[in-house]
Amino acid sequence: MTLTKKQSGIYIDDSILDDLISTDGIIFDCDGVLINITKSYDLAIDKTVQYILENFSQNRNNIRIDSKIIDGFKSCGGFNDEVDLTYASILSLVAATKLKKDQHEFIFDVISNADSSGISSVEKYVEKLVDIRDIKNKLAYPGTHQDNPLYKIFDQIFYGPELYLKLFKQHSQFFESGLIENDVVILDQLLIKQLKNKFTKKPSIVTGRGKESVKHSLKTLLDEFDQKNSVFLEDEPRELAKPNPESLIRSIKGMNSKCCIYVGDSMEDFIMAKKATEQGYKVIFCGIIGTSKNPQEKLKLFENNGAMLVIESIHLLPKVLNLE
Repeated sequence: MTLTKKQSGIYIDDSILDDLISTDGIIFDCDGVLINITKSYDLAIDKTVQYILENFSQNRNNIRIDSKIIDGFKSCGGFNDEVDLTYASILSLVAATKLKKDQHEFIFDVISNADSSGISSVEKYVEKLVDIRDIKNKLAYPGTHQDNPLYKIFDQIFYGPELYLKLFKQHSQFFESGLIENDVVILDQLLIKQLKNKFTKKPSIVTGRGKESVKHSLKTLLDEFDQKNSVFLEDEPRELAKPNPESLIRSIKGMNSKCCIYVGDSMEDFIMAKKATEQGYKVIFCGIIGTSKNPQEKLKLFENNGAMLVIESIHLLPKVLNLE
């Protein structure tokens, strides 16, 4: 499928133009859509990987987990949870060291053998090549945020001591400010106002984050959303994680939407929207590419998988919906 470039940053399949006019609701992912997480979540992945490798397996001089590796895992459709991605990176680098292979080459070998089953596909592939029981036993992942060592280190690095204490009622072992403070909010009041001209209902959010984390970064902008019909997956059972469509369907049903737009930036988001449509809920997926390090590569990924609407930024939504 080839999308038509309508204008700078807007790519549409003409077959959905009539459906766009009839949409009655809009639901947003958060990370990479409402918030740029390049210097927050992405950096937390790398810092956690380095800390675990040095302190749990005495691996030093490891490669950085950069945006290309992160995008590689996320393109598989099973790594919406940043801690899952962190765990997959750790297993990959431990295995590369044991196999005496180049870490950079090996991690992309793992990525090419991963799929939408996420960490289980990584474990299955790596364990065929080398014994990684030692690091797996030490991390005992996934477990819970309160008890699991990997979750605890990641959360402490990301949230910082004050917010970590507030969320988990435990003290952090780190004293530095949380990387969540590096979140860059993309959403603004002007866009909210423009969307109100199209939709009678407030927009909702279906995100992998917890509600307190979203509130910390969006602040009063969160009040502009239908929080009752939003789903914050970090606060939900793990089996509801994307691309399971149950959270999106719950939001759609709560909003009583007949045809909605779901705005996301990952393959998990796209797969989730597709599964919801297959279950009888009309969803137009809108892919965001502007927060990716390689927007054209992300455009190609969405296009090759059948996405019918891709835009650079949420600020182009008013043009797509003819609101300006």
